[in-house]
Amino acid sequence: MKGSLLERIAVAACPHPEPLIVEIGPGRGALTEKLLKRATRVVAIELDFSLVEHLRRKFAAEERLQIVHADALDTDMAQWGRTPVVGNLPYYIASPILEKVARGSVTRAVFLIQKEVAERLVAPPGQRDYGFLTVHMAFWMQCRLLFEVKRSAFRPPPKVDSAVVLLEPRKQPLDVGDPDGFLQFVSQCFRHKRKTLRNNLAEIYGKETIDRWPEAGLRAEQIALENFVEMYRRLERSRPA
Repeated sequence: MKGSLLERIAVAACPHPEPLIVEIGPGRGALTEKLLKRATRVVAIELDFSLVEHLRRKFAAEERLQIVHADALDTDMAQWGRTPVVGNLPYYIASPILEKVARGSVTRAVFLIQKEVAERLVAPPGQRDYGFLTVHMAFWMQCRLLFEVKRSAFRPPPKVDSAVVLLEPRKQPLDVGDPDGFLQFVSQCFRHKRKTLRNNLAEIYGKETIDRWPEAGLRAEQIALENFVEMYRRLERSRPA
């Protein structure tokens, strides 16, 4: 990838000097070099052992870099405290890494991901890309698409375009009592995306209960996060004490 694009990613992740930043999937260390100019320490988590060996040789004289040979999905990132996180995420791990980071203690996260996933993160209600991942991430984080990266920026070029996204913890967390219960409820709302809430929820929460809702005839993709919160609170109030 071009150095100018790597610099933009590094600046987005570290707009100001940072004492520490965690990089997921450093690969051959091109972005790592940029991060070391903007952070006092860099922790780089890499699963591929051959790349770990390459990084150890490349940065042998760099004491400020800690290379961790591990799967980021299995790594407790809380051990480094509240830090920024940055990385280039392959499609197959993008969603689980995003969800892991959203629940963590990051100050911000900047990821290069497939454009398709990025568009799902920022889609408004009513659009085709709006779905459970959109609501799940919005519950924890404020998501922004910073800029697109054309496939021609890579060598060899992949089959799809990419985009860089910025995730920042919500300044005012949403109070739903039980976040896991809320997300299970939202997941059920999206269970069959083309079906109405009545069809997706009646079997679990009772047809009479759901039929009273003004949203019963809508599909989940038409409903904003705040409305999901209100519906869940409504359910909680209707439960027997």
